[in-house]
Amino acid sequence: MMASGHDATVFGRRSADGFEQVLFNHDARTGSRSVIVVHDTTLGPALGGVRMHPYQDEDAALEDALRLARVMTLKASAAGLDLGGGWSIVIGDPVHDKTEELLRAHGRFIATLGGRFIPVNDVGTTQADLRVIGREASPVCDSGDPSPMTALGVLEGIRACLRADGSDGSLAGVRVCVQGVGNVGSALVRLLAAESAELVVADVDPVRGAGVAERFGARLVDPSTVVGTACDVLAPCAMGAVVNDATLPGLRCRIIAGGANNVLAAPEHAAALSARGILYAPDFCVNVGGLVFLEEQILGHDRTQAEQRVRQVGARVAEVIAQARRTGITTTDAAVELAQARLRTAAERKGTSPIR
Repeated sequence: MMASGHDATVFGRRSADGFEQVLFNHDARTGSRSVIVVHDTTLGPALGGVRMHPYQDEDAALEDALRLARVMTLKASAAGLDLGGGWSIVIGDPVHDKTEELLRAHGRFIATLGGRFIPVNDVGTTQADLRVIGREASPVCDSGDPSPMTALGVLEGIRACLRADGSDGSLAGVRVCVQGVGNVGSALVRLLAAESAELVVADVDPVRGAGVAERFGARLVDPSTVVGTACDVLAPCAMGAVVNDATLPGLRCRIIAGGANNVLAAPEHAAALSARGILYAPDFCVNVGGLVFLEEQILGHDRTQAEQRVRQVGARVAEVIAQARRTGITTTDAAVELAQARLRTAAERKGTSPIR
C-alpha cells in the first residue's frame, strides 16, 4: 500500500485538481485489489461509496474513483454539508468475487485512514456489506438505506427544472425516462408513479427492469436505446458518462436530471446540452439527498429532519439554474462556482489553500 498523491508517474496528469491522498492496496491473502481516493477534507471527513465492479483494468478503476471523489466534494459543499469528498473501489465482480474475507480486508484498508474516509454502500455493495467492513473500520454508514432520499431529492430537482422550463412543477402527464432501476431508480419510479407521471424505464438486468415496469405501469425499453427515447425528462440512475459524443446528437429530451454520478462524460458536454436547449440539473446538486440523509445519520438525527432537508434540493437546483441564466454560463459551471465559494471560505477560516 502506498500514498501516491505526489507520484508524477501515476498522478501527474491529475495533480492540478488537488487530490489530498490516493492509496492503493493489494491484500495477498484474499487477492483484493482496491483504491481509496480522498479528494478534500476542508469541510469535514470524506464521505464516499464503496464500489465493487469488474473494471477492464486498474487505470479505469482509478479514473472512476478520482472522478467520483471529486464529485462528492462538490456535492457536499453545494448542499451545505460539513463533509468532504472521497471514494473507494474494489476491483472485482460482486456476484462471483465478493466474500466476507475480501470485505474485511477492504475494511482494514479503510481503517488505515483513521476516520478521514467514511464509507457507504454503492454499486456492487450493500448495507450488509458495510456492516462487515465495519468490523474492521469505524465509522461506517451501515444503517438505513440512503437510496429513497436520493430519489426524493431527484424528484424535487426535476420539479424545479419543470418550473424553470415554464410549468407549475406538476409531474402529472410528464414523460420521464428512468435509466437504471436499481435502488435509486426504482425508488424514483415509485415517487413519479405517485405523481401520475408517464413512465418509461430501462435496465441492464431484464428481469429487474420488467418487474419495475409491471409494478408501476411503465413502458419498458431496451437499455441500449434508452438515452435516445423521446421524453420530457431523462433521469439517468445507473453508471455515469450517459451524455457523451456518441449519445449527445440523439438525445430527445428537454431536461436531464437523475441519480447517477458523472452524467457528463466530459466538461464540454454541459455547453453542448445548453446549445441544444436541454436543461441539465448538475448531478452533484440533484442527487445529493442520500448524502444529506447520511450526514443526518452521522449526527444522530431522525429521518423526519433528513426528509425536510432533502426537500430543499429543488430550491438549490432552482438557484443554480437562475445563476446560470443570469450570468450566461452553464448550470454545471454555476453549481461548481457555488460549491467552490463555500470551500474557499472554509479554507480561509482554516488558513489553508482551497482545493480546486
